[in-house]
Amino acid sequence: MEQLDRIRTGSIKIQSDYENAVRQKTEAQAEVERLYAAAEVIAQQMRQKELDAEGVRFEMQQRQADANECESAIAVLKTNIQNNLENADRLQRELEAQEGRAGSIEGQIKQRQDRLEEIQEQIRALEDQMAQKQAQADELGKNAGNLAAEMESLRQKEAVETASAAEAKALLSALAAAAQEVLDRDSSLRQELNAGEERLEAARSEAKEAKKELEQAREDRDSIKNIISGYALRLASRNKKAQETEEKYVKLQMEENALQSRIHMLTEMEKLYEGYSKAVKMVMGESERGQMKGILGPVAGLLRVKDEYTVAIEIALGSAMQNIVVEREEDGKAAIQYLKRRDGGRCTFLPLNAIQPSDFKESGVVDEPGFVGLGDELIECEKKYEKVFSNLLGRTVVAEDLDSAIAMARKYGHRLKIVTLDGQVLNPGGAMTGGSASKTAGILSRQGELERLREQKSDIDAKLAAAQKERDEARREVTGAQYEMDTAQAQQRQHEDDILKLEERVGHLNQGVADLERQQEEWKGELSQLSQRAQRTEEDTANARKRIEELEGSAAALRAEADAKAQGQNEARERSEAVTGEIAVLNAQKAALEAETLASRQSLRELEDLRRDMVGDREDRFRRIEELKKQTGELNEAIEAREAQLLNIKAENDRRDETVKRLNQERLELEGERTKADKLSRDKNNELLLMEREVSVLEQKKATAEMEERQLLDKLWETYELTHEAAKACRVELESVPKAQRRVGELKRSIANLGNINLDAIEEFQRVNERYTYFTDQRNDIQKAKTELLKIISDVTGEMENIFAEQFGKINEAFQQTFVELFGGGKATLELEDPEDILNCGIEIRVQPPGKSLKIITLLSGGEKAFVAIALYFAILKVRPTPFVVMDEIEAALDDPNIARFARYMRSMADHTQFIVITHRRGTMEEADTLYGVTMQEQGVTRVLTINLNDVEKELNIK
Repeated sequence: MEQLDRIRTGSIKIQSDYENAVRQKTEAQAEVERLYAAAEVIAQQMRQKELDAEGVRFEMQQRQADANECESAIAVLKTNIQNNLENADRLQRELEAQEGRAGSIEGQIKQRQDRLEEIQEQIRALEDQMAQKQAQADELGKNAGNLAAEMESLRQKEAVETASAAEAKALLSALAAAAQEVLDRDSSLRQELNAGEERLEAARSEAKEAKKELEQAREDRDSIKNIISGYALRLASRNKKAQETEEKYVKLQMEENALQSRIHMLTEMEKLYEGYSKAVKMVMGESERGQMKGILGPVAGLLRVKDEYTVAIEIALGSAMQNIVVEREEDGKAAIQYLKRRDGGRCTFLPLNAIQPSDFKESGVVDEPGFVGLGDELIECEKKYEKVFSNLLGRTVVAEDLDSAIAMARKYGHRLKIVTLDGQVLNPGGAMTGGSASKTAGILSRQGELERLREQKSDIDAKLAAAQKERDEARREVTGAQYEMDTAQAQQRQHEDDILKLEERVGHLNQGVADLERQQEEWKGELSQLSQRAQRTEEDTANARKRIEELEGSAAALRAEADAKAQGQNEARERSEAVTGEIAVLNAQKAALEAETLASRQSLRELEDLRRDMVGDREDRFRRIEELKKQTGELNEAIEAREAQLLNIKAENDRRDETVKRLNQERLELEGERTKADKLSRDKNNELLLMEREVSVLEQKKATAEMEERQLLDKLWETYELTHEAAKACRVELESVPKAQRRVGELKRSIANLGNINLDAIEEFQRVNERYTYFTDQRNDIQKAKTELLKIISDVTGEMENIFAEQFGKINEAFQQTFVELFGGGKATLELEDPEDILNCGIEIRVQPPGKSLKIITLLSGGEKAFVAIALYFAILKVRPTPFVVMDEIEAALDDPNIARFARYMRSMADHTQFIVITHRRGTMEEADTLYGVTMQEQGVTRVLTINLNDVEKELNIK
């Protein structure tokens, strides 16, 4: 009881001291919080200054981008100016070449005009001669008429005596006139035939010359067509090259975007400390905000590991990857206090000034088979962190595989921690940890992947720049080829126009030749008729002369006189016929001159049209040269404007740079204030730590006193079944403490000798034994069922792998055949990404269409992807045919030739499988047996139309 009273008195004093210390601690903690809040305000101001500076720097970057854009635009404008100068020079050269051709055409036009004037003068001279001849012919006709009248008068006077003679003379006179007429007409026709031959020969010569010109024009046209064909091939080749470079550029852009997205995601994960605990995130966030000093970072962020060691090092470190390395123990202590205040969880801190490296004594393990290295030797880090990683990994052995690890563990008595390259662990003491380990999900793997992705992005950026250069070059080549093609096509159109004009001229000349030939033939026919008439006239004249000889005796005088009159009349008539022939010759010459006039005028019109076309083309070139000069002036003005804008941007960026310097100076001043506030807060925090230590000591003393008091009270109750108040009532002063203690000991021994009695022990044993037996049987059944299930799973998995491998091989073989049949060549294969894990790995489709390089399916065009997928469908149907297949617009992305191949191939498989195809493509419908169409001719009423193409073929007798 005395001891209990003494303990209670001490507890009261300790409680008083404890309450006083708690009050002082609360005041100090409030002061620390106030100082921390002030530091936080200064830090917020610093962050605001930093944000302001970052905003100004961002504006500078934007303006710098504008400046770069201006410089690029200036370069483009200068290139355009150079192109305009080259085009103007080319147009000038073309104008100089065209001047020579224009001079030649002007000379021809002048010749044609001079010839027309000469022909007009000749026609006027002929018309004058014809007028004179016509007057002479009229006079001769008049004289011949007078002689005929006088002869008729004599014949009438002698009609009675000389009737027969008169009749005979009249007949002879008529025959002589007819013969003379025939001779005159014959002479005239022969003259006209000769003139016509000359005109015909001239017309043929001109037609021949025109044909030569036409042939030359056609040769020029065919030549320019060949040139255009060459240009077309070059343009198609350059278009194809441009398209390929464009596709290559787009593909690289897509790869770059994918890599950039992945890098951004991993960078954000690193920045946000994804995968780390809440405590690590809070401490690193506070450190990055500058609120916590001496924080160097988590272990995983301070080392670099090669890819082949990543899994092993990650498993070896385990949760230690999230340990935070700090400069000093005080820094770790401050971080722990921060986590306590914020209820942020727990974290392990590794102070550089306190951490000790590990000492690995098993030097012989280096020579063991399968030994890769010690954990700290397989990483890279800064020199100041070597002790940290020696402490964490210095006693961890990395082995090649599990067999080597087990052999090493046995040899060294399971004293080593061994990790294999694939992540299996042998712990000291013999425990084993293992299974599958992800190669891409860890923090270290993420860092390695981020480095690899950045290297890949650098390569992609270089390739992208080269592809962009190739694309721009290909576009320039396409533009040049297109210009050449346009120029050649313009020349071709000019040749076509010349050919049309020459064809029209040749047609006119051929028509003239045909007319002349037809006229010659008519004249030759008329000559033949005149020859027959002359023969008949000669026969009639012989008969008449015979009759006249019989009647000469009776009418000699009258006949002599009549003959004299007739002779005079004949002479006048002959002279008249001669004049008429001369008139006919003059008419023929006039007609020839008129025909030549028409031809010359037609040729003159064609030459003038050609001159006008050349003048118009020349004016277009002059106008184009003026436009190019104007564009060059505008481009120079644009360059000056861009250069002025560039100077403004540089001036603005200089001003922003001054603003950034001012903000940085203000931030440095704030940082000085925050450093002072941090020092005060650390001092107060040290005082708070001393108070917390004192409070903790007092709290511990208080708890110890309370525990001693509670033990004494418990002992009083357990031993005597007395409370404190009851014990006070029974309290008796002892005469001798040793004597009382001896008596207490004797009584305890007597009680102990009695032992414990438990009447329910038998029933309790039976109940516990039954429960033990039941749970043991349940455990054994579960273990047995687990073993059987694992065996079944293993058997099923093995069977699935065998079946999958077999069917995959068949489908791959069928796919290769189907691809060749559908594409008309090439090759294709199906490849497993991980042949060791065929049930979980992906399948890669690699195809090489005819004339192309080997690609994976993701790099093909949309139509090629669809056709490859169709080939794979048909390959699966070959391996595992089904009664029927429904396809919904499976061939929508194919072009017409591939539609035809698809439909024919589906037709070839229709003997074993019925195909129901939903389609809008004509080629597929043409191979179908039956067509079903749905129509709605009336609102709300749907009809199905059916056409059996086999029946239609039979009815129309189509094979």
